[in-house]
Amino acid sequence: MAASRTNQEIEIKLKVASAGSARRILRQAGFRVRRSRVFEDNVVLDTPEHALRRAGKLLRMRRSTRERLLTYKGPAAPGRYKSREELEVTLAAGGRMPLIFERLGFVPVFRYQKYRTEYARARENGVVTLDETPIGCFLEIEGAPRWIDRTARRLGFKAADYITASYGGLYLGQRALEPLPPDMVFPGRAT
Repeated sequence: MAASRTNQEIEIKLKVASAGSARRILRQAGFRVRRSRVFEDNVVLDTPEHALRRAGKLLRMRRSTRERLLTYKGPAAPGRYKSREELEVTLAAGGRMPLIFERLGFVPVFRYQKYRTEYARARENGVVTLDETPIGCFLEIEGAPRWIDRTARRLGFKAADYITASYGGLYLGQRALEPLPPDMVFPGRAT
């Protein structure tokens, strides 16, 4: 997600039964597609000792059919929303960033994939994304806290449904329950 002007990302996730049910809920609540569905392949980088993860930070390279992004996320503030600094830059296709990070001592530590569709309501400052992942479908609501709460209620959810874990954290939790590969990738899209 793009960060606000203050570079502060404030969001929650909501688990949904399916992409179809999520699309119906969003349409009924007046949301329309802002950016059409796109496949995203994400690689999380860290030191071999996981120094960034231990500090609550994230460094990610994202590749989609639209763009390549490098994202830094700072430690999340405790609370009912995931709130943290987010900085993003667009990378040139075929760039040398992976090699530069390797030379700096960063290695790929986790890879995850998803299909993402962005939704918005006219004249509202906030975005809802539908993320279809190998471990299920999620809505991400990003915006001001009051807007997040209003939107979640409008979509039929309550604060107890809020998820602030990352996809990496959710995947690790799922791996504890069932045997899964080390990375969260779709079958047939692993390369």
